[in-house]
Amino acid sequence: MAAIRAPQARCRFAIAEADITPPAGIYHRMWGAATHARAEGVHRPLRASVAIIAPLTASPGASIAGPLPPPGTAILASLDHCLVGAVELDMLLDPIVAATGLPRDAVTILFTHTHGAGLMTLDRQTLPGGELIPAYLRDVGQRLAELVARALAELQPAAIVFGQGRCDLAVFRDQWDAASGQFVCGYDPAVRADDTLLVARVTGSGGQTIATFVNYACHPTSQAWDNRLVSPDYIGAMREVVERETGAPCFFLQGASGELGPYEGYVGDVSVADRNGRRLGFAALAALEALPPPGTCYRYAGPVVSGATIGVWRHEPLPAAELAELAAWRYQRWEIALPYRGELPTAAKIAEELKEWRAAEAAATAASDHARARDCRAMVERQTRMARRLEQLPPGPDYPLEVRLWRWGGADFLAVPGEHYSLLQTALRAVAPTRALLIATIAQGWGPSYLPTSGTYGRGIYQESIAIVAPGGLERVVAEVERVLREWDAGAAT
Repeated sequence: MAAIRAPQARCRFAIAEADITPPAGIYHRMWGAATHARAEGVHRPLRASVAIIAPLTASPGASIAGPLPPPGTAILASLDHCLVGAVELDMLLDPIVAATGLPRDAVTILFTHTHGAGLMTLDRQTLPGGELIPAYLRDVGQRLAELVARALAELQPAAIVFGQGRCDLAVFRDQWDAASGQFVCGYDPAVRADDTLLVARVTGSGGQTIATFVNYACHPTSQAWDNRLVSPDYIGAMREVVERETGAPCFFLQGASGELGPYEGYVGDVSVADRNGRRLGFAALAALEALPPPGTCYRYAGPVVSGATIGVWRHEPLPAAELAELAAWRYQRWEIALPYRGELPTAAKIAEELKEWRAAEAAATAASDHARARDCRAMVERQTRMARRLEQLPPGPDYPLEVRLWRWGGADFLAVPGEHYSLLQTALRAVAPTRALLIATIAQGWGPSYLPTSGTYGRGIYQESIAIVAPGGLERVVAEVERVLREWDAGAAT
């Protein structure tokens, strides 16, 4: 008898949230073309969210009792920020470890990647508003520790149903500008972007919606250099739309959006970010409305003779054996060695170029050539970021990319650092199309920066120009994760 089964999982779940909007006047400049330093107000509050997905039952020899969950539990802490470096990541993780006793690698820090929150890194301390960054990061770390402790105490049995929709907010942004003879980060209507939208509804034992998840790949760059307000970009309005309808917190996961951005963006008008967010929010609601009740399948029940002979389908409970399979749990954490590019600049070369660009900026400012001064200041920013990125790279010939992969019943969840091109999600989702695959990038920080496709290298595209790893790095990640997924599938079939 025909039946349609949505990907589902049974687990223990909890979610906790807090406002992490920074203080007035904090350093805000995220864009090289920006002319301001301090934030001048708030568009929407920034949020920290902690979601814990734990096994419904313990593995043999393990216990689910006590203050700490079993190994392999997904403790996801998401921040409305763009990214941080290794030192700042320590400031977020250390308070959690100290307050809860959790192992350091038990927590996965995620970022919604909004470009409207400001660049909260310690190398900005000497700039206007930068003196507020250290205390702010310490405060966020403490908030996260409180949220994790609260969520651990509130774990409860839950069911998760996963679904898929579409949203055309994201567009391909590697645009060829024929007039200037260069690639720019702009909308190229000739190339279709991946518009896949993954959603999940978490339901408690009483049937109430505890939380929803929205997993979508699109750079939060609705607002750019002209925006002077702290903002979660489109994520804020998206959450508002979903939460207003569902009455439950919405947890956003930024997908593989290296070459994807919003159809309308790079503006200072915050209403554009809100419009983009509503666009995604309504698409997410449509996908959520299509989800079946947990623990059911949609089964053909046979014909009914009416004016026509009708084929009737009904939601029916899953058999006990299938329900038990929804509690299946796997977790693997490993490193993939990605060779560095051979032509990475040296620290001395970066310092020399910084000196030249600063001198050029000073000359342009003295000549009242404001456009030239802005461009030079943007190049100073670009080189400053490259210098700091090079300082934090692990030694050796390869970048050790840490991969975290979970299997929850009929769904898989992948968390990786860096900004991956969408090949990561399109290729991996094709491996097991009947399963849900949620993907979160920029996990545990920026790491190797961009991971473009091999064919992107050598074309002068921005993402390729600042990439740390050699061509083929993204494809290697895809192959390694695919290998593990196929091994898991083979193990389940035996």
